[in-house]
Amino acid sequence: MTIKLHNTRTRRKEEFVPIDADNVRMYVCGPTVYDRAHLGNARPVVVFDVLYRLLRHVYGADHVTYVRNFTDVDDKINARAAETGRQIAEITAETTQWFLDDMGALGALQPTHMPRATQYIPQMVAMIEELIAKGHAYAAEGHVLFAVDSWRAHYGKLSGRSVDDMIAGARVEVAPYKRNPMDFVLWKPSSDDLPGWPSPWGRGRPGWHIECSAMSHELLGESFDIHGGGNDLMFPHHENEIAQSCCAHPTGEFARVWMHNEMLQVEGKKMSKSLGNFFTVRDLLDQGIPGEVIRFVFLSTHYRKPMDWTAAKAEQARKRLTRWFRKTDGVEASPTVSASVEAALKNDLNTHLALSEMDKMGAKPLKAAMRFLGFPDAEDIDWFREETVERVGVSMIGDGNLSAAQELLHEVLLKWQALRDRKNYSEADQIKGALEAMGVTVRATGDGPQAALDENSVLDAAKLEALK
Repeated sequence: MTIKLHNTRTRRKEEFVPIDADNVRMYVCGPTVYDRAHLGNARPVVVFDVLYRLLRHVYGADHVTYVRNFTDVDDKINARAAETGRQIAEITAETTQWFLDDMGALGALQPTHMPRATQYIPQMVAMIEELIAKGHAYAAEGHVLFAVDSWRAHYGKLSGRSVDDMIAGARVEVAPYKRNPMDFVLWKPSSDDLPGWPSPWGRGRPGWHIECSAMSHELLGESFDIHGGGNDLMFPHHENEIAQSCCAHPTGEFARVWMHNEMLQVEGKKMSKSLGNFFTVRDLLDQGIPGEVIRFVFLSTHYRKPMDWTAAKAEQARKRLTRWFRKTDGVEASPTVSASVEAALKNDLNTHLALSEMDKMGAKPLKAAMRFLGFPDAEDIDWFREETVERVGVSMIGDGNLSAAQELLHEVLLKWQALRDRKNYSEADQIKGALEAMGVTVRATGDGPQAALDENSVLDAAKLEALK
């Protein structure tokens, strides 16, 4: 089965045919690094991480190039520096690492390239010069603007808007140096207190949109396969990228397939600081919600549908993952990915269906599918083991420590549950009796075996090892 993806540009689901199967290329708009990434920032990261994994699976890991940028020159960053008195470079270095750490906690692979805008200023200047030379841009009062009228027949096709409608609906004050209210900034002047670079139009800095056009051209070429991002970027950012890139490089296609994920809500409402429902990824991690639980909630909703983050969904995700971890703990994964999961993902990244299919699987194929979707192995999950044993006792006999005792007890509990599942109650009762003699109370729950220890419990390493 071939991959089918919904192309925003054509408004339909299409069979994905790469320009070059030996080098499948994807660009996704990344964050502006001035603060922690909020939940909405994280959704496209997880969505396109799944697509990246699927492309690597189909075409080979060495044949996929994934670029996601960092915007590290922006007025929001300048404002943060002014507020805090810190250096811009210090702020962007810190927040870039925060982003990588938080997305790593969600199981996201790092892209092939993660360019920072400030590394590509010469390429941006060169592209702007090319646009001026071709009659698609003009300099005015230290600014350079893209002339939308030069691309009027095509401008707005991605977002389904006409230039006349956009002008009629515009409610922003139009700068006097603009020839058309819709013309957008490619370059703007910088005062001495702001970041700036030399250019033919004076010391200044790039507009937001030119960054992605210049970086994608430098790293992926005039034509590449997929451009992704949140649907809030469709206009004006992606519309302007298309205009710039196609006008600067008219022999190329720019991006062949455009993909946009829908927005995120929290408890049924738009995420907003004023509503008190604004969360960063780090907020949730610090509240004890594991990254794989956040990832599960994201993947439970198809990427083209609005996603509602709720505490109830997080709890349900944790329970399902607990069952999966219990089932796959210590099991060797199947060498191949289940056909049903692969088919679901190849059908426009239907992660909701993929998760449903995984509920039906045996341990080995389930573990392979979990890895494929970016979930960690049960053996690497501390909270899973901690929840199996509610409270480790205060002392231990034999070699080891309380952490080792917890690990041993966890393995014994899984064996006890497996014996019960096979209706071998006699041997299961022997294990239960041995544990009770150590002060360990054992019970079966819908989420797996649970053990509670009395305060005076004394765990014997040798006895636990014998029960495994």
